[in-house]
Amino acid sequence: MKSRLVIRAGVALAGVALLAACSGPTGTNNQSTQNNSAPTSGDLKVAVITHGTAGDAFWSVVKVGAEDAGKQLGVGVTYNSDGDPGAQAKLIDNAVSQKVGGIVVSMANPDALKTSIENAVKAGIPVITINSGSAKSAQFGAMAHVGQEESIAGEEAGKKLKAAGKTKLLCVIHEAGNTGLNQRCDGARSGFGGAVENLQVDISNPTDIESRIKAKLQSDTAVDGVLALNPQVAVNAASAIKGASSKAQVATFDLNADVVASIKAGDVLFAVDQQQYEQGYLPIVMLKLFKDNANTLGGGKPVLTGPGFVDKSNVDKVAEYAKAGKR
Repeated sequence: MKSRLVIRAGVALAGVALLAACSGPTGTNNQSTQNNSAPTSGDLKVAVITHGTAGDAFWSVVKVGAEDAGKQLGVGVTYNSDGDPGAQAKLIDNAVSQKVGGIVVSMANPDALKTSIENAVKAGIPVITINSGSAKSAQFGAMAHVGQEESIAGEEAGKKLKAAGKTKLLCVIHEAGNTGLNQRCDGARSGFGGAVENLQVDISNPTDIESRIKAKLQSDTAVDGVLALNPQVAVNAASAIKGASSKAQVATFDLNADVVASIKAGDVLFAVDQQQYEQGYLPIVMLKLFKDNANTLGGGKPVLTGPGFVDKSNVDKVAEYAKAGKR
């Protein structure tokens, strides 16, 4: 809580000095490894490099957050992504060769990015990690990590599902090798205290996601809760439940307009909101403060953006922001 208060203060001060209009959300149908945005102008150039896949609603919000911060603070921001760890490492190497002033990188597969990140640090480029890989952020030389602690978020989600009366939980992992997703399920298992079974699916094949969840619900009628780790998977899971004539209910990590609508309709119990807009926005602020004033944030600990929870009690409040592509 203390870290978030410090961050908000920093953002407020930066905003007073460098106020400008926010940009709106942009499309996300870009191919992997391509430059997904034209750089904004500014003396400080920052490369944002994530493991997001083309068209992913979650990463589109991260991208908007980074670009908004760049426009407001006069920082040049480019956004690139690739779900393949080796290709993501090459994107980091390219940014180093271009002598950017800062790098923001998500680490779903930290070990695959280790050498590239360490080389960036050796070249004198400040690195901030986001979203995944907080445990190895400082080890690799990054100056800070911005995101949520996945095990803590999973534990809290498990507790909420237990409080909702669920007795057997299916935790759906949509990316093989993503350590953060496994941490979410492990945390849910701890918080839930009952039977939790993992189900592996492929995020790039929505039809298969739905059919796998449906088949599991039909073969094991004791499953009365499904924890999705991605908004798209949550929508697929809700459809699978209807197709299987199951009484199970869905909860999910992360938020988008479809999940908001599903919460309103009663098809999704709640969403764990890690506020990914902040994961794009705050690192740009932090790098700008570091360049201009040698400021650092976090004190060696992750700067937490979650978990928060969105359910029927507060969904209307955040709906307009989700529709705008910022939640």
